Amino acid sequence: MKFLHSMIRVKDIDASLKFYTEVLNMKLEKKKRLDDCELYFLDDEEGSCQIELTYNDETPKEGYNNGNAFGHFAFSVKSLDEFTEKINKLGYKYLYEPFDLNGKGTKIAFIKDPDGNEIELIEKVVW
Repeated sequence: MKFLHSMIRVKDIDASLKFYTEVLNMKLEKKKRLDDCELYFLDDEEGSCQIELTYNDETPKEGYNNGNAFGHFAFSVKSLDEFTEKINKLGYKYLYEPFDLNGKGTKIAFIKDPDGNEIELIEKVVW
């Protein structure tokens, strides 16, 4: 068995596509229309992970509640310094600024997507 994707509902598909493609370098792989919504499948840079953004025809004006069960998505980055420069240029801010996780140089940071979903960014030290 192979894990295929995670799905999240989004309030503003344009803002979400911009975030996931420009900030996280994901690629829109395909789009599919269903009776009551549009599905957008985005692949990571390596083609090993996919996120499905679902834009419902009848999206609540205030968006969706994230609940308390879901935690975050996690992405690896080569350099959090470079990523910080990138998000600053694009007008995004960290939820939690980069910090050393384990005292060995592995750094993590958190950012939120336009719908408030948390994204963990991990820069691992290669020995």
